[in-house]
Amino acid sequence: MHSRRLGLVDRQSHDLRDDELLRTLGYKPVLTRRMGPFGNFAISFSVISVLSGCMTLYGFGLNTGGPAVMMWGWIAVGIMVMFVGASLAEVTSAYPTSGALYYMADQLGSKKWGWYTGWLNLLGLLGAIAGIDYGAAQFTGAFANLQWGFQPTPSKTMVIYLCILLLHGLLNLFGVRLVSILNSVSVWWHILGVAVIVGVLWVVPSHHQSASFVFGKFVNDTGWNAHWYVILIGLLLAQYTFSGYDASAHLSEETTGAQINAARGIVRAIAWSWLAGGVLLAGLTFAIQDYAGTQNSDTGVPPAQIFLDALGTGGAKALLLIVIVAQLFCGSAEVAACSRMVFAFSRDGALPGSRWWRQVSDRTRTPVRAVWLSVVVAGVLAAPSLYSPTAYGAVTAINVIGITPAYAIPIYLRLRNRRTFRPGPWSLGSWGPLAGWIAVLWVAFVTVLFLLPQSYPVTAETFNYAPVALAAVLLLATIWWQVAGRRSYETPTYGSARETAELEEEIV
Repeated sequence: MHSRRLGLVDRQSHDLRDDELLRTLGYKPVLTRRMGPFGNFAISFSVISVLSGCMTLYGFGLNTGGPAVMMWGWIAVGIMVMFVGASLAEVTSAYPTSGALYYMADQLGSKKWGWYTGWLNLLGLLGAIAGIDYGAAQFTGAFANLQWGFQPTPSKTMVIYLCILLLHGLLNLFGVRLVSILNSVSVWWHILGVAVIVGVLWVVPSHHQSASFVFGKFVNDTGWNAHWYVILIGLLLAQYTFSGYDASAHLSEETTGAQINAARGIVRAIAWSWLAGGVLLAGLTFAIQDYAGTQNSDTGVPPAQIFLDALGTGGAKALLLIVIVAQLFCGSAEVAACSRMVFAFSRDGALPGSRWWRQVSDRTRTPVRAVWLSVVVAGVLAAPSLYSPTAYGAVTAINVIGITPAYAIPIYLRLRNRRTFRPGPWSLGSWGPLAGWIAVLWVAFVTVLFLLPQSYPVTAETFNYAPVALAAVLLLATIWWQVAGRRSYETPTYGSARETAELEEEIV
C-alpha cells in the first residue's frame, strides 16, 4: 500500500510538472494525463502497424521490384526513417503539445509555417484513418469470402468500412485510459501476431523459397523499362508503412513525463516496427508457393493467397483474423491521434466552427466532437471508392503526401533556428544538426517519389493521384487562410498562459 501511494504521488508530481510546462507553452491543461511511457510508445507502434501497412501494400511490392526491393528497401528506408523520427522526437521534447507538428512549426517559424504544416498534417491523418480502415474492410471482405462465400462488392465493402469507422468512433469516447489499454494490448497482438504468422509459415509448408529468391529476386511488372526507377518506386511500400509515429506527440498532453516519454515513444515505435516488419516481410516471401498466382489472387489480397497456398483454407482464415484484428487496433489508434490534432487545431482557431470542435467532455475529458468529425470526414474521403477502383490509391496519397512533408518542416525550422532553439531533456546533442539535415533531405526525396507515376502506360486506372492530393491540400489551406485563417488562427506565444475566462467556458 505504501509503495502504491508513493507511485501515485510520483505520478501526480509528474502531472504537475507537465501541466506547468504546458501553461508555459501557452495552453490551459484540459485533457487527463493517464497515459504512461508504454502507452505513448504503443499508440505510435499501433499506428505504424506492420500488420496493416506491409500487408496492404504487399501486392504493390510484388509488382514493383519484387522480393529484393521489398527486403532491402525495408532495411534502407528504416534507417532513414530513424533519422526523421529521432529529429522529430528532439523537437517534440521541447514542444510537447497535442498540436505537435504545426505548433512546433509555428513557434520555430511563423504563423504561416504553422498553418500549412497543420493542414498537411490534419489531412494526412484523416487520409490515414480512411486508408487503414478501408484496408481493414477489404481484408474483412476477403475473410468473409473464405468463410461464407461472401462477394465483397464495392458497396458491401463500403458498408463494412462504415461499421469499422463507427466502432472506432465509439471506442474513442471513453477516455484516454481505454485508448491506452487498447494500444498496450495492440503492441502484444502485433508482436505475437507476427511471430505466429512467420512461425506457422515456416513450419507448415513443405516448400520454401531460397534466400537468393527472397533477397535477390527482382520483378518489374510496372511497364517501365528503367530498373533504377522501379527500385525507387518500390521503396514506397516501406515508406508508407513507416508513417503515423507523430501520434506519440499528439497524445503528449495526456502523457506523464511528456518531454521524455513522447520523444522516446516515437523512436522506440520506429525501431520495434522496423524489426517486426522485416521479420514479417521475410516470412511472407519465403512462403510464396506461386508468384503469379499470388499477384493475381482471386481474394484481391495477395497475403491471403500466400496463406491459402501454404496452409489451406482453415489456416488462411486463422491468420487473416490475426491481421484484421491488428488493423482494427491500428485504425482506433489513428482516430485517437487525429482527434487530438482536430482538438488542438480548433483550439487555435484554424478550423471552420473551431468553437464547436475544440470542446472537451467534462466527464471523460475527451474531445468527443473532434472524434466524430475525424470519423465522418474519413468516411467521406473513401466514398469515391464506390465508383472508382483507383479511389483507394487517392486516399492513400492524401495520407502520405500530407504527413510526410509535415514531418520535415519543424525539423528544418529547428535547423534554421539552431542558435535560438532550446532543446528539451531528450536531445540528440551535437548530432542533432547532422541527423536533422539527413532527415530533411530524405523527406524531400521521398516526397518527389510519391509524386511520380508508378505504372506505365499512364491511364485513368494507373494514374498517381498524389500530385492532385497535394495540390488540393495546399489550395484548400490557401483559400481558408484568405477567407478566415489569417484572422482567426492564433497560437499563444511561449510563456503566456492562455487561461482566459472565455476559453475556460468554451473548452468544457
